[in-house]
Amino acid sequence: MKRPCSPAAADKVTTVFHVDMDAFFVSVEELFDPSLKGKPVVVGGRPDQRGVVSAASYEARKFGLHSAMPLRTAYQKCPQAIFVDGHPERYRDYSHRVFGILQEFSPLVEMASVDEAYLDMTGTERLFGAPFEAAHKLHQRVKQATQLNCSIGISASRMVAKVSSDQAKPNGILWVLPGEEARFLAPLEVRRLPGVGKVTERQLHDCGIRKVGDLAKLDERFLEERFGQWGLALAGKSKGLDAGGWYDSEIGAEEDPKSVSHEHTFLEDTTDREIIQATLARLCEMVARRLREHGFRARTVQLKLRYKDFKTITRAETLAHATMVDTEIIDAIRALFLRNWTGKPVRLLGVHTSSFETGEGQLHLLDQGPAERWKKALGAMDALRDRFGEDSVSLASGLGGRFRERTHENPVGLPGKHKR
Repeated sequence: MKRPCSPAAADKVTTVFHVDMDAFFVSVEELFDPSLKGKPVVVGGRPDQRGVVSAASYEARKFGLHSAMPLRTAYQKCPQAIFVDGHPERYRDYSHRVFGILQEFSPLVEMASVDEAYLDMTGTERLFGAPFEAAHKLHQRVKQATQLNCSIGISASRMVAKVSSDQAKPNGILWVLPGEEARFLAPLEVRRLPGVGKVTERQLHDCGIRKVGDLAKLDERFLEERFGQWGLALAGKSKGLDAGGWYDSEIGAEEDPKSVSHEHTFLEDTTDREIIQATLARLCEMVARRLREHGFRARTVQLKLRYKDFKTITRAETLAHATMVDTEIIDAIRALFLRNWTGKPVRLLGVHTSSFETGEGQLHLLDQGPAERWKKALGAMDALRDRFGEDSVSLASGLGGRFRERTHENPVGLPGKHKR
């Protein structure tokens, strides 16, 4: 385990844990198939498919494999790797188990994704001891209950806690003491800051900024002129502050999504109208399922259509009434597709919803009787999916478009996300 970056005693300040499950998807797959342990494993699909890597084992990472890499590229780099399909229902199950453990340590838990969470541990010293001792107890508890490893970052800010958990991987604990945040961050590459992707990294390199310490030395006015509000957020991050939109809310505060969407890339480009429309129906089902999970009804639906030549169009429509009903979303999306499809081979389809209204509202069918029947039927379908997985039940219109839920998508059923 990695020790605090400074031996100085911590002041009485906010204490944040960032818990990140190590190679989560791969580790869960190893529980079901122990023969995978110690081998280069890729979760996300087969090497001849168009998808991307959802997770790579540490053995696979030695060959340069990483998440979001195209599966075909991963195979070229490491043909000896074992490629497995993901099992989102397994990951949801273990995510719920971890969430339950985290709630034993703090009532303020925020699941940032299926495999990472923030905990506000301020004021828990009497129960669990000093932060490093508490983290050690949590570390052991997760391992004992799930047989999975995690890494824990500790800091007075969420941003630094996240960076330190990454530095503690695999299976470690790193505590950045209050007042040491800037010194801890200074030697790190700027891409280590949350929110700094390839484009921003390239722009910072163009300015001669490669380390976080380089960023911290710059005048905030220069960064604002060059990057706008994001520049001010970068200045704050370089000093160890929770700057930027990701950190506007308190840990444990429920935040409503601004949109809900799902996409699917075909293994082979297609002009088969039946397959296309069935796939659209399946995507609409997945979107409607997540809307009902949040207790939202969407007023706006949008189609995303990408052709073989990568030309992409989006077309949106505002509905007469907000809805969370599969068939109503299917009808609107299907009409958008038929009005805009040129007949060229389709590579990708997407369904996006926004402009949410809360509450159940009226289902807007012929009369109250059918509305109640639809409500009960959809509730029964959701209950079956909760128990047996997302592919266990589908409307007839979506049967021909069945495909595996993408492992790296933000799925339904995440812990800490409750219906209104």
